[in-house]
Amino acid sequence: MNSEIISRIAAEKKITLAQVQNTLSLLEEGNTVPFIARYRKEATQGLDEEQIIYIQKQYDYQQKLAERKEDVLRLIEEQGKLTDEIRKSVAECTKLSQVEDIYRPYAQKKKTRAAAAINAGLQPFADWMLSLPKEGNVEEEAQKYLNETITDTAAAIQGAKDIIAEVVSDDPKQRWAFKDTILKTGVLVTKLKKDAKDENRVYEMYYDRSEKVSQLADHRIMAIDRAEKEKIITVSFTYDDAHLKELAYNAIAKGQKSITDELLKQAAEDGCDRLLFPSIEREIRSELSERAQTKSIEIFSTNLEKLLLQPPLKGRIVLGFDPGYRNGCKLAVIDETGKMLTVEKIYPFMGKGNQAEAKKKLVELIRKYKVQIIAIGNGTASRESEKLCAEVIGENDLDVSYAIVSEAGASVWSAQEAARAEFPDMAVEERSAVSIGRRLLDPLAELIKIDPKSIGVGQYQHDLPQKALSERLDEAIMKCVNRTGADLNTASQELLTHISGLNSGIAKEIVNYRNENGRFTNREQLLKVKKLGPKAYTQCAGFLRITDGEEPLDQTSIHPESYAAARSLMNACGITKLGEAEAVFPEEKIKDLGIDSYTLKDIEDAIRQPLRDYRDQFEGALLRSDVLEIKDLHIGDKLSGTVRNVVDFGAFVDIGLHEDGLVHTSRMSMRRNVVPTDVVSVGDIVDVWVYEIDEARGRVALSLLPIEKLQERDAAYKNRKKKGPQKNNQKTNRKPEKKEVTMDDAMARLMQRFGKN
Repeated sequence: MNSEIISRIAAEKKITLAQVQNTLSLLEEGNTVPFIARYRKEATQGLDEEQIIYIQKQYDYQQKLAERKEDVLRLIEEQGKLTDEIRKSVAECTKLSQVEDIYRPYAQKKKTRAAAAINAGLQPFADWMLSLPKEGNVEEEAQKYLNETITDTAAAIQGAKDIIAEVVSDDPKQRWAFKDTILKTGVLVTKLKKDAKDENRVYEMYYDRSEKVSQLADHRIMAIDRAEKEKIITVSFTYDDAHLKELAYNAIAKGQKSITDELLKQAAEDGCDRLLFPSIEREIRSELSERAQTKSIEIFSTNLEKLLLQPPLKGRIVLGFDPGYRNGCKLAVIDETGKMLTVEKIYPFMGKGNQAEAKKKLVELIRKYKVQIIAIGNGTASRESEKLCAEVIGENDLDVSYAIVSEAGASVWSAQEAARAEFPDMAVEERSAVSIGRRLLDPLAELIKIDPKSIGVGQYQHDLPQKALSERLDEAIMKCVNRTGADLNTASQELLTHISGLNSGIAKEIVNYRNENGRFTNREQLLKVKKLGPKAYTQCAGFLRITDGEEPLDQTSIHPESYAAARSLMNACGITKLGEAEAVFPEEKIKDLGIDSYTLKDIEDAIRQPLRDYRDQFEGALLRSDVLEIKDLHIGDKLSGTVRNVVDFGAFVDIGLHEDGLVHTSRMSMRRNVVPTDVVSVGDIVDVWVYEIDEARGRVALSLLPIEKLQERDAAYKNRKKKGPQKNNQKTNRKPEKKEVTMDDAMARLMQRFGKN
């Protein structure tokens, strides 16, 4: 392992060298991230999954960076051009892009104008120009380089200028300085294209917009990228290009007068206009897009994680209600284990039946199967179905609640092979009702069956790099599944696939073993499953639970390797059975057992709460029994709602209306600028206040603060702006002088920073 890289990672994450080194060693040995996070805490000093993943990815990146640095130094040395300055510059690089910028002047270029000029023998002529000759004649010097390719002095001079233009463009430190300047002072300009077709005016705010590059929000970058891709707008930059050209000229003229001054100035301007500026602008656009995409992927991942970790409504009989108009509403009754008891169809809104018949059938189902909760999908006819259910509950005095459930991806699962295999005689839409019901009963077990990109908790997901998105979402799923664990005797093949140490092939063999031999009675039976060897057993055993088995510890999160320690602890403390919530572990009785502090705490927690579900710490679904209509709302009304999606600019909250209300970032906190994911998460049940009502469009703006609090905050903000920044000048009683920073000052500092004379 590379000690320099380990030191760098430790410094970045503010952790010890041992933590990084031990984590990398455990990964090299083939241990999974969940296993290390849960069962090797002593070695990592309690690092979580995200920290372990970061160490893994960063070490891989730094290794690639180190290898590329070696390659570049070798390639430059082979050309006989390696200097101590280049070696030092390469060593200081922290990104692959910086290494490539340094290598750019030495890379073999086949089709550039400069390459053609060099091949025509004009490099010495360009070098002569760059030597800043005080005497002589350019035309006469150009005569020396005429040949079959270069037939006149004008062509020779132009070729030399092309070579110099590329020198200007390829200077890495100048590129970095100019790029930094454009990032800090440049403006991104968007304009509507003449032949654009934006019928719904989706991108209207970008028809004529200018915004500083340094202030571009990530979600606006994504919108601009999409609008440009759809040929709605053009995108360009504005900045003080004349000043930058002058700096580029000064860099090669070195403040000296020469007979080649005018030619060098022309070459510098050409190098900037034709090569350097377009290249830097492309880099900036690419980096902005990459930054926005990375942020969007992280938001998607966080939303998915929160959605998967919503607590299950255990031990309830659920009616899954898939709303619809012409094709009717599909109903599926699900028992406490997720088993489908019956399916029905009603036509309350259109088609074959009428609402009275639909209500009658709904009441019959609820009473016959003792339904406790109705899970209503949030798609087409959702609010009409909600009203129907609320009326049925009220008119018949039923002890039943309902919840609106996201049905995103239900139709995708319904058409999958696994769904067809489980319910071969059911129509696709009937299977959707089963999925909706199960999502309330156990969100993780059901949603894990669906491609996460179909679940609908992201932003601009179709514009994201799909490989990076899938990888990050897989990490989120892996974390959720293993933190929760799985019942070895009831878990689906899809759920088992994500358990530490398992894959789809082993998961299928576990299901086959259950089908052939009946339920597992102890964890050791896993070793009898085909394809599941000792290594996989070590990785997966602690995450797979067995209730009512031969070994009581199998129902806990305690790993089999720690069973002896757990029994020793229980014996030492006089604990005879699991589940003693008030169990006490006196230090004097456990200090000599040789159990490390991390494992000891996990064992103690498992002894007190052997069946604890990790998801119980979060809020469950918001249950309702009556409906809300937009005409009932007033500004300032306080409501409860469920966060359905979190995006860069706010959060969408289901308050029981046809459309989710939006809480903009400016109405989330007493601070005006917040990161939405720092305030709320998907699945959170929140109190909101009605801020604005657009009844015509059925839209409601919400606030996480009472309206009067928002007004107080905004008034205080305006007062601060009027007074200006407050300075402590009590000692001198003088206002500090404001120093004007010119572009020259800024560029001088940048040039100094990047080592440019």
